[in-house]
Amino acid sequence: MRFLKWAIIFILFNSAFLESKEGYADNDGVEIFYVDYGPIDNEPILLVQGLGGQLTFWPDELISVLQDNGFRPIVYDNRDVGLSKNFEEYGRPNFVWNYAKFYLGLPLTSVYSLADMASDGIAVINHLNIEQTHLLAQSMGGMITQRMVADNKDRFKSYVLIASMARTPDLKTAPKGELRKLIEDRSFKNQSVDERVERSIEIFKILASPQTEFDEAAFREEVIKNINRSDNESGFSRQLIAILADKDRYNEVQGITTPTLVIHGKLDPLIPYEEGKKTAELIPNSTFLSVDFMSHLIDKPVMDFIEKTFSRILRRKQLI
Repeated sequence: MRFLKWAIIFILFNSAFLESKEGYADNDGVEIFYVDYGPIDNEPILLVQGLGGQLTFWPDELISVLQDNGFRPIVYDNRDVGLSKNFEEYGRPNFVWNYAKFYLGLPLTSVYSLADMASDGIAVINHLNIEQTHLLAQSMGGMITQRMVADNKDRFKSYVLIASMARTPDLKTAPKGELRKLIEDRSFKNQSVDERVERSIEIFKILASPQTEFDEAAFREEVIKNINRSDNESGFSRQLIAILADKDRYNEVQGITTPTLVIHGKLDPLIPYEEGKKTAELIPNSTFLSVDFMSHLIDKPVMDFIEKTFSRILRRKQLI
């Protein structure tokens, strides 16, 4: 009997584990790596990461909250990051030239567009034969998905937009001070692994909520794991130029009919709070959730704060 008991536990555990699967979706020759956490019978929800963020950046707690509320989280590496197709053959964008054009308000040219990146997400759900899905995105992922939702209204049941905006960054909305310097260093400097780790620590400290407990040793390990997973450091630069080369998406978000929840932190140093609020006001039938102490990241204090509200909304499956 004891053997039977443990055999059943083993089978149940491994059945749950095997729900997670990974693979590549093809978007006209661009291979996009995804992980489908399952379970397959739950409601699918596609998660879209921010600038330079690999799919491994999504907090385990968020994945668990989604699964506990009847969802099937599906994550993927945006093009030019992680295990998805990289565009390293194009090299880093010219720093001096693009810097000058940005400050002069001149148009920039990118290797690919946010619309191209939006089509990558559609390729993932097409590959998985998903007709309709829920959608959650943060930061640059929000900019990508604003176009994704506006152009594919029939594919999305609900939309959660976190720490993002419909405005293209300009001198007024661009990050300032040390954060700007760190982003410029990541965009245009070739740095050693040690320098990249130190830079990641400094960026995290600025973007994390003040209440976040920071385990520096564990964080260092995670940064090195992600560097080992993908050493494509220049993809960040090309993604950044894609953001800056895009147009304001005000018309697009005004046409969104999908029920939408917008979450933004009042302390966000990367995407101004007022721009997040303005974006919510432009989206019909949307709900705005303001978090007083949130900076830019979905860290543990933010998850602890929004989990009850988030879970209640998620259980309704329409998010507002």
